[in-house]
Amino acid sequence: MARKSRTFVVIGLGTFGGTLARDLQRFGNHVIGVDLDERHVAPYADDLGQALILDARDDAALRAAGIDAVDVGIVAIGTDIEASVLATINLKTIGVETIWAKATSKNHHRILSKLGVDRVVHPEREIGQHVAQVLNNPLVRDYVSLGNGQHVVNFRVPSSLQGKTLAGLSYERDHNLRCIGVLRGTDYVGHDGKSCELEEDDLLLLLGSRQDLRDFASLL
Repeated sequence: MARKSRTFVVIGLGTFGGTLARDLQRFGNHVIGVDLDERHVAPYADDLGQALILDARDDAALRAAGIDAVDVGIVAIGTDIEASVLATINLKTIGVETIWAKATSKNHHRILSKLGVDRVVHPEREIGQHVAQVLNNPLVRDYVSLGNGQHVVNFRVPSSLQGKTLAGLSYERDHNLRCIGVLRGTDYVGHDGKSCELEEDDLLLLLGSRQDLRDFASLL
């Protein structure tokens, strides 16, 4: 069954907002990009469902543009905290049900949280943490934070584990981790409870807390 597309408004078409808007549109959604600066709007005129020069601090202007009918609003304004806060308040005022917002500081985050946004994101900090995790251990190819302290890490299987089975790694007994799967190229070749003989450069996907994952990685 095909996924139903949704409508999004992205307010603030800087690097973060513009990239987000383009990708959401590319995924088959209808995206309205909004920015007060014509120079930021013009590059997206042919890429988005709509690209509007509009002041998101004006709730009447948002209503007139049909923003009250979108499924999700993203406030991607980073440099002007007042504009970010007012845009967020206006999205809530006009009835947008789901709102995500970018924060640039702890105080900014605190204000947005008090306003009741569904999620506050820190793109620069989150990307920095992501890159640090990958650089810290050469075997870590990628990782995803799932919230509540849980992470999925994608480990490259080193030559020292060539020929070993999943059961032989004792990741569950000794490190409280779960194996989501093993990928060999594009093929899925094993998971928890299965007899799977590892090969060098397989990708091992493990789920657990950051500390447990670090402890396991230090032994590889």
